[in-house]
Amino acid sequence: MGCGLSKAHSNPEVLVSHGSARLTVHGRRLIVQRHQAGWRQAHIAAAMGVSRKCVKTWIERYAAEGDAGLVTRSSRPHTMPTKTSAEVEAKVLAARTEHREGPDVLAPKVGVPARTVSRILRRHGVPYLRHCDPMTGEVIRSSKQTATRYERNRPGELVHVDVKKIGKIPDGGGWRAHGRSMGSTSAKKKARIGYDYVHSMVDDHSRLAYSEILSDEKGATCGGFIERAAAAFARYGITSIERVITDNHFSYRKSNDVKAAIAALGATHKFIRPHCPWPNGKVERFNRTLATEWAYRQAFTTNHDRTAALAPWLEHYNTQRRHTALGGRPPISRLLPT
Repeated sequence: MGCGLSKAHSNPEVLVSHGSARLTVHGRRLIVQRHQAGWRQAHIAAAMGVSRKCVKTWIERYAAEGDAGLVTRSSRPHTMPTKTSAEVEAKVLAARTEHREGPDVLAPKVGVPARTVSRILRRHGVPYLRHCDPMTGEVIRSSKQTATRYERNRPGELVHVDVKKIGKIPDGGGWRAHGRSMGSTSAKKKARIGYDYVHSMVDDHSRLAYSEILSDEKGATCGGFIERAAAAFARYGITSIERVITDNHFSYRKSNDVKAAIAALGATHKFIRPHCPWPNGKVERFNRTLATEWAYRQAFTTNHDRTAALAPWLEHYNTQRRHTALGGRPPISRLLPT
């Protein structure tokens, strides 16, 4: 265009712009070209949708430095007096490796704010807990990010109910205690260990949770659990349940026992859309926490030991465990004292 600018397409650094920048390098070059063609700075700003100061900055920078002046510069300050020390960062990383917990739990352990812990972990490329194996800490999965989040305004307005099936532990411990070779013999492969069915109810507003380990997921079992879960919620101050949401399992959809239990609460039964589990996401997420922090956190040697560990863990979850969605507070913090 006769503007006297050198072509910089062969240099990839010239084509890169900051993620928050209003203009790319090509846009900045267009400012200079229009200025050299005789445009007034105010007209350039209006045509390109930027401020007059922005136009003046790039014209002056090009005049002083040429093409190099149009390249995006780092916004990082030359000095950072309040930057977290290397010793503190090392302490945070060591605590994450040892405890395998999130920022809200690690923060009081290392003595720095949870936000700082989160930034340190991201800066060092530490993977999210949801991507890691709960026992080894190794990255094993990637997960879909939820696009839309919601939260009911008061406790009891909506509760989520679901069942998680987990394999029972043979006496002496299973493969998590003894390795994969534990089940390699023909006799052990044919052994029928069976399953535990962990029924859970989670309050949408407070995230208060109640769980029981039962022998199946039949209608009568599900109905009885809903009644006992509602009674447990009442002891925490949630005396009224307005809606119960579940998936479309046959026991929830067809069982008269489930219908009677929900009717006795004076609640409405809501179902998720088929193949769309995210409306019931709070209990689905609780199931994952249940697995990583209770069921698979340690290698139990008997099924009885794992069952006995559930009630203490639930008490910890409801009254002490820091919950990210609640601003680092436990579920009990959203309920009135009883």
